[in-house]
Amino acid sequence: MRYELYYWPSIQGRGEYVRLALEEAGADYADVARSERGMAAMMRMMEQNGGTPPFAPPFLKAGKLVIGQTANILLYLGSRHGLAPNAEAGKLWLHQLQLTITDFVLEIHDTHHPLGPSLYYEDQRAPAKKRTNEFWKQRVPKYLGYFEALVKDNGGFYVTGRRVTYVDLSLFQIVAGLRYAFPRRMKAFERRIPGLRDLHDRVANRPNIKAYLESDRRIAFNEDGIFRHYKELDI
Repeated sequence: MRYELYYWPSIQGRGEYVRLALEEAGADYADVARSERGMAAMMRMMEQNGGTPPFAPPFLKAGKLVIGQTANILLYLGSRHGLAPNAEAGKLWLHQLQLTITDFVLEIHDTHHPLGPSLYYEDQRAPAKKRTNEFWKQRVPKYLGYFEALVKDNGGFYVTGRRVTYVDLSLFQIVAGLRYAFPRRMKAFERRIPGLRDLHDRVANRPNIKAYLESDRRIAFNEDGIFRHYKELDI
């Protein structure tokens, strides 16, 4: 089927994890909000009365299904496109890992918006600096150390072994995003996560992903998304 992905048209954000899975799978999809009148179509989907409207983007329309929340969308796509194990236990384990990544993504966002998204970054610079220092001292080692151990324990190729899953694609995005947002801090930290560093490169060189990264379908990192580069936070 032809999927319809609904997400904000000018940022990677949480929708990028879904885009990566669709691209790796070679799936036929439309990035609806990036098309003419696409934003209006997305808002109509969210504002409809009755049924099961999504709370917020990203959401995916697959036939008659409308699926919201990044991890939920990936759970659906993973089993249909060879990006998840076949056994139920494996699917649930992978979903658990993606939910952990979801928690980490929120903490990444909160480095630059610790007081909430309704305030501008300029209104919370001091708390952002304090939050970022704690993030790199405590949270990054905890999260990335966890996934580094999983890669090592499963043979050093992908998180669950030698077969790529949507979690590997998401970890690629995490490494790429942290390199953009915190180039100095990440460069110093990467010596502690050689497995994730290699996983990033392995995913980047997969044919479908490589083609995607080189295309105009890949939105560039910018200061409106989750990963934002503020020089004063990267010291």
